Amino acid sequence: MRIGLFDSGIGGLTLLECALRYLPEEEYFFYADSDHVPYGEKKKEEILQYSENAVQFLIQQGCDVIVIACNTATSVAAARLREKYDLPIIGIEPAVKPAVEHSNHKRVLVMATETTVREKKLKELVDRVDEEHLVDMIAMPGFVKYAERGEFENENIVDYIRSQLKGKRISDYSEVVLGCTHFNHFAKQIKEVFGADCEILDGSEGTIRNLVRIVQEKQLPSHGKCEITYFQSGRRVTDSKTLAFYEKVLNRLKK
Repeated sequence: MRIGLFDSGIGGLTLLECALRYLPEEEYFFYADSDHVPYGEKKKEEILQYSENAVQFLIQQGCDVIVIACNTATSVAAARLREKYDLPIIGIEPAVKPAVEHSNHKRVLVMATETTVREKKLKELVDRVDEEHLVDMIAMPGFVKYAERGEFENENIVDYIRSQLKGKRISDYSEVVLGCTHFNHFAKQIKEVFGADCEILDGSEGTIRNLVRIVQEKQLPSHGKCEITYFQSGRRVTDSKTLAFYEKVLNRLKK
């Protein structure tokens, strides 16, 4: 079985790491659209085109199922991609529902890209599950830039979080939802700002459990061993420096 995953950059490695835990003996094709990162600051029409390019490429590689490992691309393009292509296409959705359920009537903060915050898909999700109007949304574009530069421990990250939260009372929040796969790399710093009692949730596990369910329903045959091929905007990654960086990020996510 060939599983394709695509994101604007390295954020989608969060989902790849999770998939490797659930489905460790499959062939993976990871597509980072590094030519166009970040998606969260692009126009809707551009995101649609970039997402379609990624799906077409992964289909050409023989993928049996594709995971949109990007909240922004899911919010903008998932519905159209499913209409156009005849294979399972799985998107990622922010874990707003469990966050509201766990909140004990305190506030919930959804951190996402500018496009995800603006798109109706997230607003519709919040309207559907947030009966008490507990959810606030905030764009955190700086996280993507830090992640793409590999600056996971930059000393300015905590200050950046605090600056984005100006006007909000941090103690009001019991839950923080990570609405972009790049943001998982900064869970430690988010926890530092919000405190140990604040729960941090993301949609990775739910997305990959959905992948497992579809694989079982379709009875897709196992590849029998783990293989990962990386691409950047359609170009196969072969240089040792980039491959080492991807492996470093994957290993970091396992901790």
